[in-house]
Amino acid sequence: MADFLFEPHAPISIPIARGGLFAVRRVYCVGRNYAEHIVEMGNDTRDPPFFFSKPADAVVVGGEAMPYPPETRDLHHEIELVVAIGKDGADIAEDDALSHVYGYAVGLDMTRRDLQALAKKAGRPWDMAKGFDHSAPIGTIEPASAIGHPGKGAITLVVNGVERQRGDLAEQIWSVPETIAYLSRFVTLKAGDLIMTGTPAGVGAVVKGDMLEGRIEGVGTVSTVIG
Repeated sequence: MADFLFEPHAPISIPIARGGLFAVRRVYCVGRNYAEHIVEMGNDTRDPPFFFSKPADAVVVGGEAMPYPPETRDLHHEIELVVAIGKDGADIAEDDALSHVYGYAVGLDMTRRDLQALAKKAGRPWDMAKGFDHSAPIGTIEPASAIGHPGKGAITLVVNGVERQRGDLAEQIWSVPETIAYLSRFVTLKAGDLIMTGTPAGVGAVVKGDMLEGRIEGVGTVSTVIG
């Protein structure tokens, strides 16, 4: 057996509601998947979906605090449905896409909005705006075998007891099957992958000490404190 230069990092995992752990491989994120959010960000609703990524170790679980990240003065919340892939596949047919889903969770795509704005203006990647440490708080994964495949239901985010975001899963421009089928044309999806499916309107800034509580009807919750 080969000797590692240093001890390999422990795998990143998310608790499953009915026991066990989901080992995270990759985190894909859909940009702009709710029309009202697209409009509030000044973009065109006719654009096809696009994707960016977060590293697996950006995931924060168990309601743990999320440190306020460095190099930003404009940290924003984005509440999202998270799809947990449980079966490998490439070029997946839309009518077969849901067979590749293990379950669902509620997540937060935290964003350094000022860095994202600079990257957009310069035509540069979003990595430092989206893929920073602790940028993906995610709640417990609910197996699809228990809750089905939610295509509608309220998605909300409350900050310090005040509602900031509200939408419905039915308002997604690209459904979960469509998103999986489209993404799998570009990469092979594997068990352990997560897909964060976009946020409704109402994104806004948070500061140190803020308590974030997200909920999706029929799926679950996510919470974190900005530390």
